[in-house]
Amino acid sequence: MGWVMGGSATRRKSVLARWALVAAALLLAAACDGAATDTEELGGEDAGGDVNNPGVFVHALDGEPTTLDPARAALGEYGEQAIIQVYEFLVDIGPDGPEPIPALASEVPTEENGLVSEDGLTYTFPIREGVTFHDGSELTAEVVKYSWDRAMEMNLPEGQASTLSDTIAETRAVDDFTFEVTLQQPNAAFVSSVVYSTPAAIVSMEAVESNGGVTADEPNEFMDGNMVGTGPHEFISWERNEQLNFEVFDDYWGEPATLDARWQNVPEESAIVLGLRAGDYDAIQFQPTFAPELEDAEGVVLDTGGLLLEPFQLAFNLNIPEGALPSGDTIPTDFFHDRRIRQAFNFAFDYDAFIDGILGGLGEPATYIPPGVLGYDPDAPVYSQDLEQAEQLFRDAGVWDEGFSVSVLVEDNPAFEPIGLILKDSIEALNPEFRINVRTVSESQFDEAHGASPFEYAMWIKNADPFVDPHYYLSTYQHPEGEWGERLGFANGYENPDEIAELIDAGFATTDVAEREAIYQELLPMLYEDPMWIYPAQEVNAQAYREWVDGFVYNPLWKTLRWRFYDKG
Repeated sequence: MGWVMGGSATRRKSVLARWALVAAALLLAAACDGAATDTEELGGEDAGGDVNNPGVFVHALDGEPTTLDPARAALGEYGEQAIIQVYEFLVDIGPDGPEPIPALASEVPTEENGLVSEDGLTYTFPIREGVTFHDGSELTAEVVKYSWDRAMEMNLPEGQASTLSDTIAETRAVDDFTFEVTLQQPNAAFVSSVVYSTPAAIVSMEAVESNGGVTADEPNEFMDGNMVGTGPHEFISWERNEQLNFEVFDDYWGEPATLDARWQNVPEESAIVLGLRAGDYDAIQFQPTFAPELEDAEGVVLDTGGLLLEPFQLAFNLNIPEGALPSGDTIPTDFFHDRRIRQAFNFAFDYDAFIDGILGGLGEPATYIPPGVLGYDPDAPVYSQDLEQAEQLFRDAGVWDEGFSVSVLVEDNPAFEPIGLILKDSIEALNPEFRINVRTVSESQFDEAHGASPFEYAMWIKNADPFVDPHYYLSTYQHPEGEWGERLGFANGYENPDEIAELIDAGFATTDVAEREAIYQELLPMLYEDPMWIYPAQEVNAQAYREWVDGFVYNPLWKTLRWRFYDKG
């Protein structure tokens, strides 16, 4: 299994298009030339100077959370990146690999250690003793139960409570330090993707009850703006639109952090890059398209060896209501029911134009299970442009001579619009009777249309959400009865929808890793032959930090950098 780096979904939304990159690069280069001769004015260091901001790890990001409450933070939202620094889970993901390790539970439940029942439904977690929250209250099994039940009772639509509620039948505090969970059905991804998920973070019961308690279907104002966890960093303050401040928690039960931390909100990406070059920041979150501006920067370490876990996606709709398509679309509602047409679109797309041109070479062909995730196969078939094959498939499907016109819905965002334009160029160059209408709308308009069911366009473009376990990629984006399979009518097009559903379900039901990998090995070629999406690319996840940062590590399954691991020499 491959092992690479990934990142947050939030970052997808500001990738620069090729034409914007040219101007940005020129401006940034000019600015950097000036910065190189005037680092003192920027607050930076001279070459070989002292470490800046001693005692504080300064992480610059291009935004800030909308909430700090684990019960309310959306998947991929900035809040998750703050929550993971302060709150902890029963299990954690360490820096060395994808396997869960003990955290607030002193053991990870397995069938081998007897903490998972024979039927795979009951998980027992021995709760670590002697752990205190940042407010001085004690961690117990009752507090763990309270944290999970709270998220499910609040059930906020913007949050991820369904991660728990769709899986769990019952939670129980057996005694002061034993927590038990009964599942609705066996779930191979329970520990890695439910126990280690944002709504499963353990919060201080005392802090919540002293500040509004729990009200069904309503957010908690105190928890939106504060955090009280057990982690190595304690939340101190949030200066809106500027920074969030954290301090080392001296009474942390585990290996303590060595540096206080500051989340610096820097909306302009060019300013983030300049700040790192000047030494104002210890590490930054930035788009890989700015990597050339950091390659030779003195005192900066640049790593572009990893990939994001959020492949770009272009969807086919096989569930189009009669009369719903935009004016000018000539395709029948069952157009994409023919897998030859879906294959032809996949063969027609110019992947090199997107990866080499728009992404500046910082991307790779994408597969149905991203690199670093269980079941990833570097030898799995992927599409590349083959115009002869595309033409033959269009001819076989009977649409070559008559042609067609079809619209693709795109958010007004340079992360996605180039994909639509490349598809348009690729398809229309193949046959003058083919027409792709790239319909660009505002983010709010796209979100409204994207959330509608049934979906009233034939195609749309976005990126996948990041998941820790392969089942969630497959159930969400490939299963005929999954979230998108049901909405987009995949059962109308799959040659054998029942077999695909059975394989995906079987990979979910077993906890045997080898068995799961064998199932996915069988499944991946089937998804290639019967595609429901075009995957334009998997984008590089670039990391950049000052060379004075000691112990820099990064795991693709984290939401962001974990400040606890770093020191400054």
